[in-house]
Amino acid sequence: MSTIQESDRFTALPDDQALAATVVLRSKKHGISVEVVDDFDAARQAILARIPEGSSVMTNTSVTLQETGIADAINEGGRYESARNKMFALDFATQVQEMKAIGGQPDYALGSVHAITRDGTLVIASASGSQLASYAWGAANVIFVVGAQKLVPTVQAAHERIYQHSLKLEDARAYAAYGQHSSVGKILEIHQELPGRIHVVLIASRSASERPRPASSAASGLRQENP
Repeated sequence: MSTIQESDRFTALPDDQALAATVVLRSKKHGISVEVVDDFDAARQAILARIPEGSSVMTNTSVTLQETGIADAINEGGRYESARNKMFALDFATQVQEMKAIGGQPDYALGSVHAITRDGTLVIASASGSQLASYAWGAANVIFVVGAQKLVPTVQAAHERIYQHSLKLEDARAYAAYGQHSSVGKILEIHQELPGRIHVVLIASRSASERPRPASSAASGLRQENP
């Protein structure tokens, strides 16, 4: 398979039939709700409409949260309590446990995933795992904003996307920015959840995060969950 074919495999938007298959996420079996929106503006509006003013919100590092303006609306808009701002006001050397508590137990955790299988499994990779605790259990509510190009047939295909696509992109960015390679330290698979806790906003148009971006915008590891 050529490099172009391999890239297309992981970045091509699904057809209408494959996109429609995401309705399985609404089933009682998974307990994960999903809505499909047309573009970034619609995604931002959909997510902000779900978060009550004054809620504590953690924006985990995500290119799509930046591209949609969601991160700025949460962290700079003044309507919400920014867990990220509160966390990074502390000293990592002496207050790391307090930082973990703030980032890991907000009212709302926002982020993205590396793949969604057609039967509804959410797959997220991380170097450190810093965001995974809130997704798995810590946050009262979780909202993922996800480009439709991340829809894959199976969990095996999701892992292939992580190692053959996402990691390659993030490794290049991390090395350019920090002189160090990236890695997959931990992978979280969410197969089922109590109804009402996790919501997915699926963007039908292609995310700009699939295109190369300056190395200075990259976070080390796979904490940027969008490639």
